[in-house]
Amino acid sequence: MSVPGPRGMRVVTVPHADAYVDAVLPAGVVRVGPAHEPSPWLDPAYLAAHAGQVDVVHLHSGYGHLPEDEVVSWTETIRRTGVPLVTTVHQLRDPAQPSRRRHDAHLTALLATAEVVLTLTPGAADEIAERFGRTAIVVAHPSMATPVPGLGAERGLVGLALRGHGPALPDPSGMVRAALAGAVNGGGRLRVFLADGVEPPPVPAAGDTLEFAPLKAEAWPQQLQELHAAVLPEQCGTHSRDLEICRDVGTRVVAPSCGWFADQWSDVVVYDSDEENGFDPVSLDAAVAAALTRPAPRPADRAWRDGQRAAVQDVHEQVYAQVVADRTGG
Repeated sequence: MSVPGPRGMRVVTVPHADAYVDAVLPAGVVRVGPAHEPSPWLDPAYLAAHAGQVDVVHLHSGYGHLPEDEVVSWTETIRRTGVPLVTTVHQLRDPAQPSRRRHDAHLTALLATAEVVLTLTPGAADEIAERFGRTAIVVAHPSMATPVPGLGAERGLVGLALRGHGPALPDPSGMVRAALAGAVNGGGRLRVFLADGVEPPPVPAAGDTLEFAPLKAEAWPQQLQELHAAVLPEQCGTHSRDLEICRDVGTRVVAPSCGWFADQWSDVVVYDSDEENGFDPVSLDAAVAAALTRPAPRPADRAWRDGQRAAVQDVHEQVYAQVVADRTGG
């Protein structure tokens, strides 16, 4: 493998591109394709055949569909080819998986193989150390959106997005009823955003205090910017991109007690919801009402966010340069 300078490193990212990957990738790094999803780089045969064309593989997500033995086989190929692996742990509990078992097995194999482990919060880093015996570098979650000038939030408007059923959202009806009660108790109303194919859950008629609206992926930051407060409905999970969008656009977040959402941004209102104890609707009711008693936060300072993003990119550049140097003896 050649020894590139920091500005010429050939990096495979999995996924090839998304808002987070694009935000943290250092300038001048050569992102190696193809851009297919799922990534062909997750195929051990493809990895072995093309290993000489890359300097670093950085795995973020996109591997949850793989059986446990295939992830183990992939990590064995990584070791055999000598390509340095960097992984960012976004989720310590994958909300898309029905149970912890498969994702835990994935993480066990990946964290035993990675040269460097990154994560987004101190709490997640502590959990990684406790569960997997690895030290993780904490990097801040970068900005995900720029506020639309002149677009104001409606005082008292609470938003809740329903993207489908699963372990992350076991009871949509109960979630909507509790969020609605909190909105009304706080003098506001609830807007429920429905992703494509998601039907409105059966809830009692609520007059003009409840409305349903389509979730528009391309306009999602603007939809969040119109809210006084947004409810994150997860019952499992670790970090949230929506939380960062809310921070960017100035929308208060009502976050579950699971994961490390409150570590990600301290200015949130927490309600009780996790896999061990279940979802507490009374807690969500109270949290939403409390969120509406506070003024909406100001949008994040753009200069601070830009500086934060530059610092995160610098960390990634240093990590890539170090793992390449370690492997090549440079």
